[in-house]
Amino acid sequence: MTTTASTPSAAAQARPRALAPQQQRQLLQSALGPEGGFGPALAQRQLAAPRRSALRVLQLNLGRLCNMQCSHCHVDAGPDQGASQMAESVVKQCLEAIGRLRPQVVDLTGGAPELHGAFRRLVLEARQLGCHVIDRSNLTVLLLPALADLPAFLAEQQVEIVASLPAPEASGTDDQRGEGTWAASLEALRRLNQLGYGQNDPGRVLTLMSNPAGTALQQLTACDTAAWRRRLAQQGVAFDRLIGLNNMPIARFLQHLDDQDQVAPYLEQLQQAFNPGALCGLMCRDTLSVAPDGSLYDCDFNQMLELGLGAPADGAPDQALPTIATVTREQLERRTIAWGNHCFGCTAGQGSSCSGATASP
Repeated sequence: MTTTASTPSAAAQARPRALAPQQQRQLLQSALGPEGGFGPALAQRQLAAPRRSALRVLQLNLGRLCNMQCSHCHVDAGPDQGASQMAESVVKQCLEAIGRLRPQVVDLTGGAPELHGAFRRLVLEARQLGCHVIDRSNLTVLLLPALADLPAFLAEQQVEIVASLPAPEASGTDDQRGEGTWAASLEALRRLNQLGYGQNDPGRVLTLMSNPAGTALQQLTACDTAAWRRRLAQQGVAFDRLIGLNNMPIARFLQHLDDQDQVAPYLEQLQQAFNPGALCGLMCRDTLSVAPDGSLYDCDFNQMLELGLGAPADGAPDQALPTIATVTREQLERRTIAWGNHCFGCTAGQGSSCSGATASP
């Protein structure tokens, strides 16, 4: 069956629901045992656990509704997740928080964030406040007839598009995201190029985010970027940056690993590839992740595991957990970060984050 931009493939529709967050945490914890966890890995190397620094990025997860259902998705997004969308009351709290917290970057994610009714309002108000705005797009959503004018809106507002594209060829992309995704993604990319994206315009940045197949680690080099440019140029497509993300052992990918009895081997692979140099650039240090219900997390991955914010800088417990309606910059600085064994995914090899590699070259 050929996949359209709005219809997941039969294989995608058959993918099992992810384990509940508590089950995922337990599975990740038991896979390495008490001595093999992320905390002990830091202690064994006499590394101080990083703390939060000044807030730079406010990442808003607008809900898990998506026109696709990809095998590697760490948020378990799909067409059946409409009930997960951020409520209007929380949208208003996010808008107030942008003005109060004044982040440099407002990062809109999902699901497919473009499907939320308040998406354009969030973009407009964030841009009016001088924030750089990122749209994390699956590309195919931009082909939906109801969103036909959205690419031009994004270009007008100078929104950076971080587009998911697993591989620079059809097989690697369609295997993860459904048959027909490669062709649809290319069509969306060509439309973006026509609007000035991917042309070295700092106001219309097009970033491609790749993730490896299966349990391979992401190890992008300058040669890889050059190869991607050549292969996509043959398809009439240009882009500005290429970044990579390790497949995180969360949600659907964790379920897949569990079905194959590969949770422990994959975590051990990540553990053995632990790179202390990746700690400094971890996104949890300067990013605040906001869930659709307004609760706060150190990163989007912790949000999916329902692993809340770490403790305040002084070690005393919060009198009341901060939410997007109440949080201040002062409450965030120097807080501890909530760790788990999934954090090996962000510190393996080159390091991995929503902004790409975290280790210095």
